[in-house]
Amino acid sequence: MKRLVIAGTSSMVGKTTVSTGIMATLSKKLNVQPYKIGPDYIDPTYHTTATNNHSRNLDSFFMNDVQIKKLFAKNSKRADISIIEGVRGLYEGLSPYNDVGSTASVAKSLKSPVILLIDARSLTRSAAAIIKGFKSFDEDINIQGVIFNKIRGEKHYEKLKDAVEYYDKEIKIIGAIPRSEELTVSQRHLGLVPTPEKKNEMASQIGLWAETIENNLDMELLKEISDVDFEADFEFDNLIPDSEENILWDINKNKCKIAIAHDEAFNFYYWDNVDALKDNGAKIEFFSPLHDSEVPDSDIIYIGGGYPEIFAKELSENKDMLNSICQKVENKESKIYAECGGLMYAAKSVDGHKTLGLLNCDSITTKNVQGLSYVKGEFSEDCHIGKSGFKFRAHEFHYSKLINIKENAKFAYKINRGVGISNNYDGLLNEDKTVLGGYTHQHCIGNPYFASSLVNYIQ
Repeated sequence: MKRLVIAGTSSMVGKTTVSTGIMATLSKKLNVQPYKIGPDYIDPTYHTTATNNHSRNLDSFFMNDVQIKKLFAKNSKRADISIIEGVRGLYEGLSPYNDVGSTASVAKSLKSPVILLIDARSLTRSAAAIIKGFKSFDEDINIQGVIFNKIRGEKHYEKLKDAVEYYDKEIKIIGAIPRSEELTVSQRHLGLVPTPEKKNEMASQIGLWAETIENNLDMELLKEISDVDFEADFEFDNLIPDSEENILWDINKNKCKIAIAHDEAFNFYYWDNVDALKDNGAKIEFFSPLHDSEVPDSDIIYIGGGYPEIFAKELSENKDMLNSICQKVENKESKIYAECGGLMYAAKSVDGHKTLGLLNCDSITTKNVQGLSYVKGEFSEDCHIGKSGFKFRAHEFHYSKLINIKENAKFAYKINRGVGISNNYDGLLNEDKTVLGGYTHQHCIGNPYFASSLVNYIQ
């Protein structure tokens, strides 16, 4: 399995632009499986647009070493090459003293070659020092090559090459990308603008990134570096047998129909969650709370995260959809699991715009971040996505909060690390426990009972 990790020296060096451009260029002739390291929904939308394959997340906070290998092998077994975009700087993670949650941890689990991406503005000789420092910091990391981003011109590139080749005879210089305003992408409070919002514009922009990559990087050298064999225990059919701690997700099949909200307003989903639901017997149908007039026939309505605050007016004006969802719940035909943006939509209002009103509270957006953290939690009672006493690992990232919550409100899980909705509790339930909404973003490996619980909650 050919694979490469594209790692930055820090955040904001151009990882998504360069990684996506590489994916798009390789996809012209190869089947490329994209990955994002860390709990990120937005960057993978660019990968998916570039490759026509759903990007997957790899994260050493959610997953142990065996699970990372198994998930990678599962999703890459039919790919010609896998491109893995890192998170933050190569060595940044949960703690300053270990590599949990870092790009480095995943690179080590997969024994993947690493390409270091450097913002080379105003650098020449210092670039060599950066490379040597990153290589010597952890000798288990296989840094094979370097890409210089945002160079001033050809003379600048020649000076960079001369300096690096003088001080490091082994590192392979893949190429350099010139500074250009055309290679930037729109951002907002949660990161980049997701591609579902502006599909045609984003596809055109990714095409430009691919053209730039093709003109400036040695793609044959990249492919050559990626061609490193797995050891025997990496092969999909020869991985360590399942134990409770090494399973990807629990299987307890039950036939059910799940309607998943997916459009410009709601598109924050781990695609492995969808796989886990299908493995547990779910039939999936997608719908748009923005554009459709009614929700599909379903046992469970799954409303993920996104930007409902951006589309609050349009969501509120789609009365047919609001009525359709509410009637499904009132008639006991469907139960709802709503996450982050979905939680806001399930409340009575989003920034004053009337929404579903299935949870007795209102949601408002704020200037400052309300929750940004890896999460450790424990279910305090049975609910849609877990049983009382089960523990999980997840993450949260939101610039909103709930207000006007009743004093006797029921919560389904206690947050031991993170914030949640209120007083370190999350998972707000309605009175008959048919609707669950939480700020915590659940992953089907961090919570291996997520999918099996959800498909069986219809009983």
